[in-house]
Amino acid sequence: MTLKLDFRDKALFIENFGEDVYIVGGYVRNSILGCAKDEGIDILITHFTVDEIIDRLKEYGKIDQVGKSFGVIKFNTEGKTYDIALPRKDIPREAEVRGHKDFIIASDPDLPLEEDLKRRDFRCNSIAVRLSDGKIYDPMEGRKDIEQRVIRLTNRQAFPEDPLRVLRAARFASVLGFSIDPEIYDISKTIDLAGLSVERVNEEFFRILLESPKPSVGLEEMFMLDALHQLFPELYRLTLSIQDSVFHPEKDRYGHHTVWQHTKITVDQAKRLAENRDFRSQRKLVLLLAALYHDIGKASTAQWEFKRGRMVIINYGHDIASEKMTEQIFDRFKIYSWNGYELRKTVLSLIRCHHRASELWQNRDVLTKKAFNRLAADVYGEIELVVYLDAADRAGRSETPVEGLDEEARWLLDKFEELKVSKESIKPLILGRDLIEMGVSPGPGMGKILDKLYQKQLDNDFETKEEGLKIAEGLLKQKMRR
Repeated sequence: MTLKLDFRDKALFIENFGEDVYIVGGYVRNSILGCAKDEGIDILITHFTVDEIIDRLKEYGKIDQVGKSFGVIKFNTEGKTYDIALPRKDIPREAEVRGHKDFIIASDPDLPLEEDLKRRDFRCNSIAVRLSDGKIYDPMEGRKDIEQRVIRLTNRQAFPEDPLRVLRAARFASVLGFSIDPEIYDISKTIDLAGLSVERVNEEFFRILLESPKPSVGLEEMFMLDALHQLFPELYRLTLSIQDSVFHPEKDRYGHHTVWQHTKITVDQAKRLAENRDFRSQRKLVLLLAALYHDIGKASTAQWEFKRGRMVIINYGHDIASEKMTEQIFDRFKIYSWNGYELRKTVLSLIRCHHRASELWQNRDVLTKKAFNRLAADVYGEIELVVYLDAADRAGRSETPVEGLDEEARWLLDKFEELKVSKESIKPLILGRDLIEMGVSPGPGMGKILDKLYQKQLDNDFETKEEGLKIAEGLLKQKMRR
């Protein structure tokens, strides 16, 4: 049985390594599924040492040797990077408690191909294709699993050696739309995830959010695999937190009206809105994280209150509580910026202000520009993101896929545009150098004046630099008379 694989540098590898070069892993799986992209291609080369591989490839591009001791290198040629490995096997360490790195990876150029495939996580990933003729090597019957769209273990005994595989199971199920073999749930309950690095957890978690058609699938799998309980206890508590069934009619398959169910739907709706708008990945991730954590404070703020003739579950102050809890989670996972974007600051501001957009709509008949300026400043000018989060939150009360922004969201965006409130418009018009020219010395006193002027700008007391300078002159005169 053969599988034809075509990608840009195929001939280069065949020319240098002949019948000893194979494609393995996700690219093979996705090729069988018919959704492979010319990226993320894992190369396996047999019967050559790492030094021999480097010697043959160095004239074609750059080689990163960071993983050389493990039999792995990265090869970049004309902007495309390939992960290249020798056949490897995992040798368990002797330890009472095992974590992510409690095994030794041993590479051997002459190790049989089947031995390398046995060490891989799931049978659907344990397939190799010889590049020279497309011959498929499938000792674990991974192709059958792909056809059945199910994730099964390659090696039950080896699975716990790498706890990251628990998160990978959730990601594959979510991204590929596969079901998970019940055996994996049973084993995952026994695996301690505490030893996983935050960088690896973030990578898998972010990929679930960004790559899944419905991120809720991956989130629910994390819940069932016990990963949510171990790694994200704050989110786990939402599975036990009920919501008012009148205001939040959404419920899970068993009829539970939980904050968790609302959160999952909100994330899915945010994903649809972001893709409909074609947000770049950084802004998409910000929106998805804000949607995920926007109600995380509800578990700690829930109480009953009699109103409108009945007992109602309320969560006063949950927006502020959610911001604080998310900040603690980001501290724990060392989340600050991502791909050059100030992810942390923006997500926290969106969570803190996620009800403010709706408040503008509810009070639209009496609003002034001041209110729009204030919200724009509090979310650092990310007006579109806060409106989209608000829209996803509303849509999170129904599993019906949202097709676009609702009337409220469209009105808000139109109103911000009509009032000419934007990221540019909320930048301070009066700066320190302006006050220096007016004779003000740098220091705390200048800072107080600048802050007062900025507050007046947001209050719409002035809209141009010239108007602001006149107000600044008035403030300085008042100060001199005191």
